[in-house]
Amino acid sequence: MAHPHSHHDDDEDTGPSKSQLKRDSQALQELGQELAALGKERLAKVPLDEDLRDAVRDYQRFPSHEAKRRQLQYIGKLMRHVDPAPIRAALDAFKGVSAEENARMHRLEALRTRLLDDEKTLHDIATAHPGADLQHLRVLRRNALKERELGKPPRAFRELFRVLRELEGAPDNDPPSGDDEA
Repeated sequence: MAHPHSHHDDDEDTGPSKSQLKRDSQALQELGQELAALGKERLAKVPLDEDLRDAVRDYQRFPSHEAKRRQLQYIGKLMRHVDPAPIRAALDAFKGVSAEENARMHRLEALRTRLLDDEKTLHDIATAHPGADLQHLRVLRRNALKERELGKPPRAFRELFRVLRELEGAPDNDPPSGDDEA
């Protein structure tokens, strides 16, 4: 007497295993946890349906660990009914942008430090950004050095960073326009 499932292995493999379903569910719950860790501004930029967005907001409001745990399970359940790819893409973009932006800020800080240490750095800036206002950069450099020497608030130091950031963000041959970022 043959077991009813012994010769129908092909039929059994049509769906994912119980273990795979559990792994998928856990992955969705972890994705939901990443969503719950976002700030309001970033959360608003993620493509979510309203139920899921409300559930994440509720999670963020809850003070109790147990309530958060249950809400996270609920978020995971809601995640089963949405396409996680756009959500994952948005979260990955936030991570990438953050890493890229940090690297950019470090580059600009290093450039500012080189400029303060050596005025010849202006030549490098002029080469990289032909439209740069070198006279303005010289004045800012001199003022930043004077501020540092006198122990004054670093207004010119910060302004120098802002101008360098604008230069890097502007197209190479176009000088940045006025004071867009005040």
